[in-house]
Amino acid sequence: MKNFKIFLLVALVAILFTGCAQPVAVDACVEGAKVYKFWNGLWHGMTAGFSFIGSLFNDKYIIYAVNNNGGWYDFGFLLGVGGLFGGGVRVGRS
Repeated sequence: MKNFKIFLLVALVAILFTGCAQPVAVDACVEGAKVYKFWNGLWHGMTAGFSFIGSLFNDKYIIYAVNNNGGWYDFGFLLGVGGLFGGGVRVGRS
């Protein structure tokens, strides 16, 4: 029960701080740029771990493409991350 209360407190604080965040318009930055689609999302998902490590040391590396086609890019990204990290569901061996 104590772990649940700590989790709930952290979640509420996170919601409070993100609720105050101001959105940033990126339309001017991505005009005329390449639109990333499903296959790009899949590749970005598979390389997300490496991209994260690179982004810690250099700002030119990003994990997620801002200029994407929406749901299909997201789907590919999630498939890529899920396939790389075991699919999200672990089945225990008996």
